[in-house]
Amino acid sequence: MTHQSWERLDNASNILLAARTNTDPKVFRISAELDHHIDQAILQQAVDEVYDRYPLYHAVLRRGVFWHYLQDSTLRPEVTTEQLPTCAPIYDPGRRTLLFRVTHYRRRINLEVFHALSDGTGALWFLTDVIAAYLHHREPKLAEAITANQQTSLVQELTRDSFAEYFRPKHATKKRQRSSWKSDVGQTEPCQPQARNKTYFKGAYRIKGTRTPDHRTRLIELTVPAKPILSLAHGESVSPTIYLTAMFFEALRTTAQPISQKMTYGASIPVNLRQFFPSTSARNFFATVRIEHTYGNGDDDLGSLARRLEQQFRHKATPDALETKLRRFSRFERMVGVRVVPRQIKDVLLRWINWGNNRGLTVAVSNLGRVTLPEPIEPFVQRMAFHVTAVRPQFCVMTHAGMMTISFTSPYIETDHVRQFARHLTRLGIPVSVSAPRVTEEQLASVDKTQK
Repeated sequence: MTHQSWERLDNASNILLAARTNTDPKVFRISAELDHHIDQAILQQAVDEVYDRYPLYHAVLRRGVFWHYLQDSTLRPEVTTEQLPTCAPIYDPGRRTLLFRVTHYRRRINLEVFHALSDGTGALWFLTDVIAAYLHHREPKLAEAITANQQTSLVQELTRDSFAEYFRPKHATKKRQRSSWKSDVGQTEPCQPQARNKTYFKGAYRIKGTRTPDHRTRLIELTVPAKPILSLAHGESVSPTIYLTAMFFEALRTTAQPISQKMTYGASIPVNLRQFFPSTSARNFFATVRIEHTYGNGDDDLGSLARRLEQQFRHKATPDALETKLRRFSRFERMVGVRVVPRQIKDVLLRWINWGNNRGLTVAVSNLGRVTLPEPIEPFVQRMAFHVTAVRPQFCVMTHAGMMTISFTSPYIETDHVRQFARHLTRLGIPVSVSAPRVTEEQLASVDKTQK
């Protein structure tokens, strides 16, 4: 790191680290499919160049007496062909390793990151620069244009903890952007202020199933044209993320065994704090917002459901609401009584808090939005996707070049809810392309037979 050999983990990273399990190792992947098969030697050269400009990615995770911290290292990343299951564990407490990996398969470049290191936005910056450096060497005629578009201006800010900048009183020196917040669809009906949600820990409907045989993540990708989804969402005056969440609730309700007449479904949606609090740090800088719907309390059609979820989200995702929530958490973290508690006890406490929060969740949703790459490299990238490991079924969304990839991940092999989700799209006249890697014992055995 630039001036220090170590950095304390930020608020979000501490929680992610404590919540890590064998089933959910807190790893996410962003991938890009190019218009040709990847040359590993050139990709390695590109990763080496970009790695030198991203000091944060040099870090390894260490354990102190009172906290975890990132420490600079002299390790170098090695590009390999894709051999492990998607989002396989990266962090091993017994080994000193980098917290990311770059792999490739045919035309696809994969960046997998341990979530305690960086969030999706920061990782997308890194991957974009890797793709640019790769094409810089493979397409010499584009070298000058690609160099002019690389994001080198971000480098000096990469190790900054933006949570400390904005939400710790002794360190918060900047003010957030004061412009009014607007989503991508315009204003919906105002949502009345609510009392503190007393049902946050109330049990929501939880999907259960048969776990994959070796804890590998069950992944199914649906690729659809983005324009029809956007039109449907705009027609209900909601964001695409909320519309897809409502559609997911409907898919679950259709395929679930009814346990009561009034089932509650809860969703967690991360909010990129950079849109309110200017930051160019690639470290984690997000907050989560929980929304819910209980069936049987009024209109339950898809449009009404989406509008209700949108109202909840708008109320909780304002800059003031997020700032209040994060300052409260930061004050708790900085209390003397908490600071002197040994790390092992803090981890247990955070794990317990995370377990309690999970009782109120049915699904987690994450949308990186529409990704526009620098003009010189855009024509070479055909599709991009994003997904994470999951302690529960969830989905991630990424849009590029007019195509939206909806990636469903789950610790279970059952896929009824995904099938119902895809059927709903096709009934709306939206063409769906499906990709699903093998995960069951029978599927894996069939692969072994073909390779012998």
